[in-house]
Amino acid sequence: MTDFGRHETPEERADRRWGDLLQELRVAQTGVQILFGFLLAVVFQARFTTLGATDRAIYVVTVVLGAATTGALIGPVSFHRMLAGRRLKPQTVTWASRLTVVGLVLLLCTVASSLLLILRVALHSALAPWLVAGVVCWYVCCWFVLPGLARRRHHDQS
Repeated sequence: MTDFGRHETPEERADRRWGDLLQELRVAQTGVQILFGFLLAVVFQARFTTLGATDRAIYVVTVVLGAATTGALIGPVSFHRMLAGRRLKPQTVTWASRLTVVGLVLLLCTVASSLLLILRVALHSALAPWLVAGVVCWYVCCWFVLPGLARRRHHDQS
């Protein structure tokens, strides 16, 4: 079987893709764990009690998004462990890749929500949502648009 000039079996391809995915997950999981740990600690800070209803709602949404992100980005490990040895590596890699993309989308939402809460508290200004929108656009560009353009460009050249 050939994959962009590689001569590998479906199993070899799945092994290679799994290794690549693990490296990607290590980066994402570290960031998520730090962010989620920070979010869990915020509620125990004295200033938390002074937050208004809107900021508390944003906080709750952010924590739930952080928990969902953690689940999605750790999910591939569980997938692999539950299916290891069953000759389902190609399917495992496909599902793990899908969970990783879901995790990245959830991470984007978690970061945006966290940033909104922080900027609302720090700035007390209507500028906060606009700054968050700018950051979200930057993330979407870096995480999805640029890779999509590169993928399309490569596909068009093939």
